[in-house]
Order: sequence, then C-alpha cells, then structure tokens
Amino acid sequence: MGKKIIVAFMLVWTVVSSQAQTTKKVEIEDPDNLAHDYFSQIMGVAMSATSNLKLYQFVYDWIGTPYRLGGDTKKGIDCSGFAYQLYDKVFNTVIGNNSRNIFSMVNPVDKDELKEGDLVFFKIKSRSISHMGVYIGDNKFAHASSSRGVMISNLDEPYWKRYYYKGGRLIESLREKLNED
Repeated sequence: MGKKIIVAFMLVWTVVSSQAQTTKKVEIEDPDNLAHDYFSQIMGVAMSATSNLKLYQFVYDWIGTPYRLGGDTKKGIDCSGFAYQLYDKVFNTVIGNNSRNIFSMVNPVDKDELKEGDLVFFKIKSRSISHMGVYIGDNKFAHASSSRGVMISNLDEPYWKRYYYKGGRLIESLREKLNED
C-alpha cells in the first residue's frame, strides 16, 4: 500500500515539476488542489502554511537516500551532509561539515519557536551532539537516519523527545559573511 502511494505521488509530482519547469514563474495548476493536498499528506506538513516550497521539494527529492557516514551524495549521505546539501541548494548558504561545527554557527531557538529551515540537534547516547536534522514545520524534521536513510520524523516521537538537545537558527551575520565568500 505504501509503495503504491509513493509511486502515485511520484507521477503527480513529475507532472507538476514538468509544468513548473516550462514557465518562468512557478505556478501549479491544480484546480482541485489534489497534488498540493497529496504532497501535504506525504510530507505531513500543511503546504498552505509553508513559505518555502523549494525546501519541501529538496527534502522530497532526497527521501530514501541511503545513509553513509561522511557521505554527501545521493549514493549515501549522513545527517550533517544532508543539512549541508540542503542549506547549499535551498538557502545558497554554506555551513559546517559536522553536527558539532554546525551547532557552533547557530543561535539557540526554543522548540516551540522553530521555523522552517531551522536546525535541530540531538545527543543520542552521548554527552556531545551526535545527530541533527532540518526542521520543516508541524514538529517534523528531515534527516539522514543511520538505519533508514533520509526520512522525515516527528519531534514528539518518544525516541526523538528523549534525545532532543536544542534547536538553532543560523546566525544571520554569519550567514551573510558565508554568502559573501
């Protein structure tokens, strides 16, 4: 059942993507909002509440990419590599190459203040940060799981609640400096 849903969505997404590529301004013609609603259901986030469709498209394109420690391609990627690629492609910003370095580049943000694109950090059976992801809204985050590859998880799941450390937003002055270089 799950594979059929994903295949059906991929077909809808292919049609929507090809329409978007043929026009300069990305406008999705979907009078019944079927593709939009379906995308919302798959991603688990209300698309009407988002301001960054590029973020969601990036996440969707990477879903299922296998985990590989130190990896940064679709052949295999780790959590910090995924965040690095996302920030590079979606926000045109270069960030650090491991979760601890990246954490040093953010201002802490309370869990209930997280916004799309903020980073979430975890201390999994460790005293130091050992995992991270990118917040996508509705308490969900995208990340590269060592067991399931790139996926979306919920911060309210007991496992993630247990190991959640902090959320963070890239320091604006640092973002500007990185973009100048």
